[in-house]
Amino acid sequence: MNGEKTEGGRWLNEGDCITWVESENKPPKIYPLDLSIIYEDNYIAIIEKPAGICVSGNQYKTVYNALGHNLSPSTAIDALPWPLPAHRLDNQTRGLLLIAKTAGARIKLGHDFECKAIHKIYHALVVGKPEKKGEIKVDIDEKKAQTSYELISYTPACKGGYLSLLKLTPHTGRTHQLRIHCAHIGSPILGDSLYSKEELLLKNKGLFLAATGIRLSHPIIGDHLSFDTAIPEKFCKRMTYEKRRYDHFQNSHNS
Repeated sequence: MNGEKTEGGRWLNEGDCITWVESENKPPKIYPLDLSIIYEDNYIAIIEKPAGICVSGNQYKTVYNALGHNLSPSTAIDALPWPLPAHRLDNQTRGLLLIAKTAGARIKLGHDFECKAIHKIYHALVVGKPEKKGEIKVDIDEKKAQTSYELISYTPACKGGYLSLLKLTPHTGRTHQLRIHCAHIGSPILGDSLYSKEELLLKNKGLFLAATGIRLSHPIIGDHLSFDTAIPEKFCKRMTYEKRRYDHFQNSHNS
């Protein structure tokens, strides 16, 4: 700005001169992790991110470094040097991740996320038994945040009384929004070490949260796209285990 290098969050004044210089970043070091490709064309892709791996960051084992191993290069005029994630998922969250392969697609996807034109669906196992449906409107970092939820199924559990499967639809995109909102209604997500009571945690089982659906307009072609992925098998296994454990406890107590 005005001939000097500056940070991106700098406030501007009338008359300031902004010059954009493309950074000479080196191509990512390819991480040969096989990803599940849900959709791919010349402009975008949708992959399924595994739990326990970061989308990007200052480390080798990331989705960002694995994209070149999994996706075909774009032949578009404005093709990016390498594909880039268009949004983020927490390290412990698995599920659908949108990838940009061209500059135009990346810009349009960023705009659509900002305008809330891209809709994401999550499923989570939570402690307790919330109401059948609800809206959670609790500010996060002094910014408005809203989440809709629907109770899909539940089972009695020895800890927390119940274990419930929720469908979650975030209407805003705050950091840890779903985790904070579920904890706010008294039903923290199973495996959440930040927002759950320590006695309700599971060791080495990960976070029971998955991005299972995404709805958007194609950033270049304009077609409506809708994708869903299965609820992780470990969710169903956990509910079955908790039900069996609860029944065993009840039978032992009554005998």
